[in-house]
Amino acid sequence: MQLPDREEAIALLHELVRTPPVVTPRAVDRPLVLYGAGNLGKMAKAYFDRIGVPVSMVVDANAAAHRSDPCWQGVRLLAIDDVPKQVRQEAILAICIATSAYMPIAAGLKRKGWTDITPVYDIIEAYRDRHPLGNGWFTGSLDGDAASIGKVLGLWHDDRSRAHHLQFIAWHALRQEWHFNGAEVTTEDRYFIPELLALMHSSERLVDVGAHLGEVTQQFVSHVKGRYRKVTMIEADADNHGACLTVAAQYPDMSVLHCAVGATAGRAEFFSGLGYASQLDPRGGDMMDVKTLDTLCSDPVTYLKLHLEGGELAALQGALQVISTHRPLIAATAYHNRLGLWKLPMWFFENLERYRVLFRLHAWCGTGAVIYALPEERFHKE
Repeated sequence: MQLPDREEAIALLHELVRTPPVVTPRAVDRPLVLYGAGNLGKMAKAYFDRIGVPVSMVVDANAAAHRSDPCWQGVRLLAIDDVPKQVRQEAILAICIATSAYMPIAAGLKRKGWTDITPVYDIIEAYRDRHPLGNGWFTGSLDGDAASIGKVLGLWHDDRSRAHHLQFIAWHALRQEWHFNGAEVTTEDRYFIPELLALMHSSERLVDVGAHLGEVTQQFVSHVKGRYRKVTMIEADADNHGACLTVAAQYPDMSVLHCAVGATAGRAEFFSGLGYASQLDPRGGDMMDVKTLDTLCSDPVTYLKLHLEGGELAALQGALQVISTHRPLIAATAYHNRLGLWKLPMWFFENLERYRVLFRLHAWCGTGAVIYALPEERFHKE
């Protein structure tokens, strides 16, 4: 499909709304095999171990390259052509790849004799009562959301945003992969798209909220070639916080705060020990201090990055003063729950003045969606 303008985007939305959603979560009722031994495959193995669902085998197109990885020690790891025919016919094959389109991968595996193929996040969604990871959510009916989504589609700064937003909705509503010419999914530039990089300078003050292991902070330092004013990482998970401290010790003018972030200050239950999926959740066993960015950020902020497993809207609600005063570049993940359909983007349009707001996809299977807000004045500096 071609990039849609505002009118064409609304027409495509109506097509989505008219199509009844028939997809549902998939519980494990047969032997479970993971396809993909990379990062998502490792996360899936840890996830299924945690909830008590056995993984019978891991399959990868380049299995030999992963056999020495400690994550796979004691796990049966096979190349795709070495899997017995009976396993291909009797097992569920969960695709653990989000860096490439799902449908071509599934079609190729079906030609090799696999009969039951599903995205791993569809299985994960069936166990939300045991674990908070929720990237495989389904929209259900869009009837009550159509008007608000349509308004957001008309407000994005460019047609590529409209295309990516529709692609995002199509997956979560129907598990369809829509493709638009000129709106490629870029997997290598999350948080640092060309439009944002072109506006960065050598005196940036990054606040990395949901810093995980400090990867984005390290990418930031690389992009600015080590020239920045200050970096603050904020991470609530204890293990992740320790990793961030290790990163911060390698650079000047870098600090780490250990707390959660929300719309209001207080204390709340936190589900820790989940790697990048650690998050505020009523099922969590740890009580965590929750603070607002308005109280945490006493110094100027010029780039605000948020990845909070669905808590981005609450964090932004607690950052209005910081944003209005310092007008930072903003990048916020938008794919962890239904808020990404329209409530989260609508917050940007209703609360930010003279910002260009973009929507970009950096992964497949309805993940990797990031909203970027770029202050207009940065485009006019000499």
